Amino acid sequence: MTMRFAFNVVSLAALTVALIPVAQAQGVIKIGEINSYKAQPAFLEPYKKGMELAVDEINAAGGVNGKKIELITRDDNANPGDAVRVAEELVSREKVDMLAGTFLSNTGLAVTDFAKQKKFFFLAGEPLTDKITWQGGNQYTFRLRPGTYMQAAMLVPEAAKLKKKRWAIVYPNYEYGQSAVAAFKQLLKAAQPDVEFVAEQATPLGKVDAGSVAQALADAKPDAIFNVLFGADLSKFVREGNTRGLFKDREVVSVLTGEPEYLDPLKDEAPNGWIVTGYPWYGIATPEHKKFEQAYQAKFKDYPRLGSVVGYSMIKSAAAGIAKAKSTDTEKLVAAFKGLQVDSPFGKITYRPEDHQSTMGAFVGRTKNENGKGVMVNYTYLDGADAKYQPSAAEIKKTRAAD
Repeated sequence: MTMRFAFNVVSLAALTVALIPVAQAQGVIKIGEINSYKAQPAFLEPYKKGMELAVDEINAAGGVNGKKIELITRDDNANPGDAVRVAEELVSREKVDMLAGTFLSNTGLAVTDFAKQKKFFFLAGEPLTDKITWQGGNQYTFRLRPGTYMQAAMLVPEAAKLKKKRWAIVYPNYEYGQSAVAAFKQLLKAAQPDVEFVAEQATPLGKVDAGSVAQALADAKPDAIFNVLFGADLSKFVREGNTRGLFKDREVVSVLTGEPEYLDPLKDEAPNGWIVTGYPWYGIATPEHKKFEQAYQAKFKDYPRLGSVVGYSMIKSAAAGIAKAKSTDTEKLVAAFKGLQVDSPFGKITYRPEDHQSTMGAFVGRTKNENGKGVMVNYTYLDGADAKYQPSAAEIKKTRAAD
């Protein structure tokens, strides 16, 4: 009996060893994704659907390097400390192969620093502060969406055409808002040296006192307004501005307002004539966008938002980088992402070697209240690869001391 038991143990051990290569071959690639799902559902619910669509498509086609993609998500509670805590959990406990995601710029910067300290690959999908890729940029962090400088650079030519001298500014008082305002001021001053900034309202994120903000801006009697508010803050500001006549006969230039996540909830309060960045999904006729839109509609019975494009393109980028690296080793991923080209619903994008920023662009146009619904009209897609929308490689190199 003892000999039989010993034989069985040895046989089991041999069988286990024999199965290890099979298990490894059938293994998965784990992407650890961090985001503010509870705090920012308008953008992040469609974003999560975009990720799911990309994972489904990749796995249906056989995965990456023979392995399926597995997405493991965590909520960061819109808090930088929590973002770092869940990043540590994903790396140490879940053994993810890369980190991705984040929405708010402060949480994005926290995970960027974590990636630097731990020497672990991080693909930032949404946070827009320029520090992600410039002043706070590092070897291990790449970003998908155009940052605040790029978006300001796309809006400033239209702002300068207005020939308005007195500008007022309103923005959420945290990293994204501060970064967007700094870029807009710098670029508009360069384009129009006589411009004056006569009022500035910096509001707590998610806690805007819209009535007093609108009144303070009106009291300054500006010729034009630059708005950086989004989400519920934007809705409150638009409502109060409409009530108080703030926007009557006054130009407004606004980051993000043309995104359906923020424009749709305004309904019949949607403003007319604002110059915005956004996503007019209903009018994009390119083959790559039509293919994405149809697949998204078929799976979710809903139209895509910009978050859908970001989530989808982020996962497609991760898969393309892993395929090119033929590995999930961090250093090999970093090398593969430098100059990586990816097909997205907006066309081909490239991750620039000099700052790890993708060349995904943005649509710029005007808002229109059309039958009680806000839409974008007279829009143009501006390609992030255009040198007009970024500093030179030499200027970028100066800011990236972390490298």
